[in-house]
Amino acid sequence: MRHPAFIESINSARRSFFDSGAEPRGLVSDTILASWQRCRRQGLVAEAPPSVALVERHQLSERQQQHEVLRRVCRPELEALYASANHAGSIVILTAPDGFILDALGNADFLDKAARVSLRPGAPWSEAATGTNAIGTALIERCAVEVRGGEHYYAPHRVLSCSASPIFDAHGEVVGVLDLSGEASVHHLHALGMVQLAVEQIEHRLFESDFDGADIVRIQPDPALLGTAREGMLVFEAHRLVAANRHALRLLGMDWSELGKRRYDELFASALPRPGSVAGMRCQSGDMVHARRDAPRQAGVSSRVARSTRIKPVRSPAAVFSRELDTAIERSVRLLNADIPLLLQGETGTGKEVVARELHRRSARAGAPFIAVNCAALPESLIESELFGYLPGAFTGARRDGAPGLLREANGGTLFLDELGDMPLAMQSRLLRVLQEREVTPLGGTRAHAIDVTVIAATHRDLAAAVERGEFRADLYYRIAQSTLQLPSLREHVDLASLIAQLWRALGAEQIPMQLHPQLLDTLASRRWPGNLRQLVGLLRSLMALGDVGATLTRDDLPPDPQDQKMHLPAAPTELTGSLDAIEQQAIDTAISACHGNLAAAARKLGVSRSTIYRRLQSQAGQHD
Repeated sequence: MRHPAFIESINSARRSFFDSGAEPRGLVSDTILASWQRCRRQGLVAEAPPSVALVERHQLSERQQQHEVLRRVCRPELEALYASANHAGSIVILTAPDGFILDALGNADFLDKAARVSLRPGAPWSEAATGTNAIGTALIERCAVEVRGGEHYYAPHRVLSCSASPIFDAHGEVVGVLDLSGEASVHHLHALGMVQLAVEQIEHRLFESDFDGADIVRIQPDPALLGTAREGMLVFEAHRLVAANRHALRLLGMDWSELGKRRYDELFASALPRPGSVAGMRCQSGDMVHARRDAPRQAGVSSRVARSTRIKPVRSPAAVFSRELDTAIERSVRLLNADIPLLLQGETGTGKEVVARELHRRSARAGAPFIAVNCAALPESLIESELFGYLPGAFTGARRDGAPGLLREANGGTLFLDELGDMPLAMQSRLLRVLQEREVTPLGGTRAHAIDVTVIAATHRDLAAAVERGEFRADLYYRIAQSTLQLPSLREHVDLASLIAQLWRALGAEQIPMQLHPQLLDTLASRRWPGNLRQLVGLLRSLMALGDVGATLTRDDLPPDPQDQKMHLPAAPTELTGSLDAIEQQAIDTAISACHGNLAAAARKLGVSRSTIYRRLQSQAGQHD
C-alpha cells in the first residue's frame, strides 16, 4: 500500500496548485511540477475527464504496421515484463514516438480498469492529450519518469501508478516509450528499474540492428560488461563521431547534440584497438576504459549504415567458446594473418563454420568478404563452375552474363572450404593449382584473374588417413593443413554444465526469463551428444519454445532422448512366467531403478504417461496394506 505520508503530500500539493495557484515546491518533484505547469498553460482542466479520441480498429492496425520493426525488437522485453506485470496486477505498454499506444499486455483485470481511462492500444498518451502521465512526461523530459496516483494531472487518472522510459536510437531520436502501469494503491517498488533495464536491452539491440556490419567501438570501465547492454557503443565516420548510445555519452561526458561534431582525437588519447581484441584506452578526460572494436564485415561498408528494416538475428549461441578454444582461436588468427592456411577438424556439429567466421571476424581481413563453400553439398557437375566461374555460353544452361565464381568473390577476404574431404579428386587438382598460383581462369576463358584469399578448410574426416588410402591428394593436404585446429566434441569438455548454461544465456533465456534447474543441467551434461553443439542447441531451443515464461525447467520438461529409448532390461526368459501384472510391475520397477527414482524419465523410457506409473505404484501399495 502507498505510505499515508506520500498520499497526504500529494493531496496538499494538489490543493496548493489547483485551488490556490501556488507552486507546491517540496511536496512534489520538479519534474511533476513542471508538467503540471505545462498542462495548465495548455488550458487542460484537471477535474474534467480527459478528451481522448480512440482511433478505429483499422487505424490502429495501420499504426502498428507502421511501427512493426519497433514492436518486433521490443517483443522479448514485453514478454519478460508481461510475466511480472501479470503476477503483480499490472500491464506493460509500448507506444510510438508520439505516445500513441501500440501494445498493452498484462493482468486481465487491470487491463479492463485501464481501458476505462483509455489506457489501451489506439489511445494517445502524450501530455497534450492526457496531461501529466509517465508516457507523455517521459517524452518531453527525455528521461525515465514515474508518475504515481495523484501526481497525474487529470483526477480520473489517480487510480494509476506508471513508470516509463523513452527508447532512443543511435542518433538520439526517440523511437518509442516502454511503460509499466498498475494500481496506485499498490507500491510498485521496482517498476521503474525494471523498465529502465528492459529499455537498455532494446536500445542495445536497436543499435546493433541499425549498424549491422559497421565498425562499432564498444567501451566500458568494467571489461566484464563489454558485450552486454551496459556497454557504451560508438560509431566513427572519417574520424568523426556519428552515432552513440546513452552509456557511451555518459562515459564521455557528452550529449546527443555533439554527434557529428566531435572528432576521435578529441575524445580519446589512445589509438583504437585492433579489430576483435580488447584493449585499455585513455579518454581525454584522463579516465581509463576497456574497448573492443568490431570490424566491418563487408569491404567498403560505411559506418553510417542505413536504418535497417529487418531485425538483426541473435548471435549464434554456438559462438560461445571455452577459454581453451578461445585461446586456440587467437593463436590461429595470428597464423592466418601471416597467410598460413588453416585446417579445422572436428566431428559433425562441433561448430566448424561458426569458428571459421569468428576467425575471419578477428583477422586482418575482417572488413572483406567471407565466402563459405560446402564442398559436400555442391553436385560434382557444378563444383567447377561454382568455384572458378564461367564466361557467357561456357556450357548449356549457363547464365547469359556468366558468373565470377566463389573464388573471385572471396578476393581480398576469406575462403572457407567446408567438408573439403568430400571434394572429388579431379577438382582437388585444379583447386591446388589455383591456391599455388593465386589466380583463377573461368570455364570457357583463357585469361587468368589474380586472387588474394586467406584459406580456411574444414572436415570431419581424417584427411591424413584419406591421403594414405589414396582418397585425397597429398599435395593439396599439405598445402591446406599448414596449421590445424582440432575442435573438441561436447563429451570432451571438462565443465559441460557451465558451457550449457552459457549457451542457454546466449539464446536469450534471461530476457524471457527462463531458468534451467541444476538437476536438469547435470542431466544434460551427462548425455553423450553425438550431434555435438548442433544437437545441444536444437534441444535448448525446443526447451525454450515449450517452456513457460518465468519458469524454472526441470528434468520433467525434457523431451525423450533418442539415444536413451532402448530399455536395458534383464534378459527375458525363454518362456514368460508369472501373471501379466507381475511382468508389467517388473518392467516399471526396472525402469524406475534405471532412472534413479525419476518417475517422469521412467515413463518416457516405457512410453507411458506418468499417471500410468503413479496408478500402478498406488495399486501395488494398496496390495501390501
